[in-house]
Amino acid sequence: MSDTQPDAPSLYAAREPVFPKRVSGKFRNLKWVIMIVTLGIYYLTPWIRWDRGPNLPDQAVLVDLANRRFFFFWIEIWPHEFYFIAGLLVMAGLGLFLFTSALGRVWCGYACPQTVWTDLFILVERWIEGDRNARLRLHRQKKLDFRKVRLRLTKWLSWLLIALATGGAWVFYFTDAPTLLGDLFTGDAHPIAYTTIAILTATTFAFGGFAREQICIYACPWPRIQAAMMDEDTLTVGYRAWRGEPRGKHRKGEGAEELGDCIDCMACVNVCPVGIDIRDGQQLECITCALCIDACDDIMAKIGKPRGLIDYMALTDEVAERAGQPPKSVWKHVFRPRTMLYTALWSLVGVGLVVALFVRSDLSVTVAPVRNPTFVTLSDGTIRNTYDVRLRNKHGEERPFEISVKGHPALRVQLEGTPYGAVQVPPDTTMLQRVYVLAPPNSKPAESERWDIRIWVEDNANGDRVYKDTIFNGRAN
Repeated sequence: MSDTQPDAPSLYAAREPVFPKRVSGKFRNLKWVIMIVTLGIYYLTPWIRWDRGPNLPDQAVLVDLANRRFFFFWIEIWPHEFYFIAGLLVMAGLGLFLFTSALGRVWCGYACPQTVWTDLFILVERWIEGDRNARLRLHRQKKLDFRKVRLRLTKWLSWLLIALATGGAWVFYFTDAPTLLGDLFTGDAHPIAYTTIAILTATTFAFGGFAREQICIYACPWPRIQAAMMDEDTLTVGYRAWRGEPRGKHRKGEGAEELGDCIDCMACVNVCPVGIDIRDGQQLECITCALCIDACDDIMAKIGKPRGLIDYMALTDEVAERAGQPPKSVWKHVFRPRTMLYTALWSLVGVGLVVALFVRSDLSVTVAPVRNPTFVTLSDGTIRNTYDVRLRNKHGEERPFEISVKGHPALRVQLEGTPYGAVQVPPDTTMLQRVYVLAPPNSKPAESERWDIRIWVEDNANGDRVYKDTIFNGRAN
């Protein structure tokens, strides 16, 4: 007997590169449209101009990190209004739950950035190296000749330019795009801009060009989460095995009448961007891009069989069709209690944000009493309290803000740095103003240590008013 032991099986399988074949059809056309629209929005949005006055870049969409503000056309979000951003994130999450519950991983298959940029990189690869068979031959070619080097370098250079444009477009959202573009070429841009572009260029180049489906399978958590969002009525891409099996290529001869509609042409596998066989059933890797539907429908049309061997369907449809019953309509799958609940919650958050956006004032104020000391008694017996008042002017021009106090007719306001009751607040600025509130002698009850007061701020330009309640401290003499 030999002392040698058989090698233990490896638990690691090397990646098999995926070379999707070009396909035409309604779902592929939909993906082209979504890719063009999403990439157009991403690359072009920073270049849309919008008049924001003399102190800000004339940019429609701008993330002003220095002043912690976000601008979206006519909407301006300040730091204290972060609830708008939180609300949008909640809406995005609910929208993702809604679409996944109704149509499976349509986000992954059509609009996910990894999918969109991978589609773009594959398109460039196909233009340069050819379709699936040509790319497979080039991949399997061991000899490194001039043609292979030329094609690979051309492809990688094209990918690198796309990745560079992707990283560059991102930094344009954070400052004036035309100015930054000039600074990047002259070397005057901030090192953070160059670092950010380099990191995003490298990740886009690696993820879209080389990692591709590996990001969806191993790095993205959504395939593991989606099961909680789906049920037996969720529409997703599936194979009608009861119609396609047993599969076989020969349509004539003995036993041909026993074969199913599937001719085992592998068209569905060859066009799949993650390299799976949908005929094996639902799989974690499937991103529901529906390209296999286009490929299969094309084959069915050529051999004279009904379309829909691979189609969007639900588990309940499978049970019904196997029993010879018609499946539910698409609308019955889409509109059911679960999806309607998600829709109602999504709409509720959206309506709330819209209402909050329209009722908010362009003037806001915060009041912080100075605690050390809590009050000062002047030589004539007047009690003085000090407050730090933050005046926020959200307009694009300077505004006069008048400050007054309510709580007792005898109370009066004195502003530090000016003899007037109003101050000029610069545009798009939060200004700190020290305010003194004075109570004449004997204007407060002798037994009172605290007094509720209300500090009002009025925009003299348009009459907008806001107030903050606070406390006046001190015992009268």
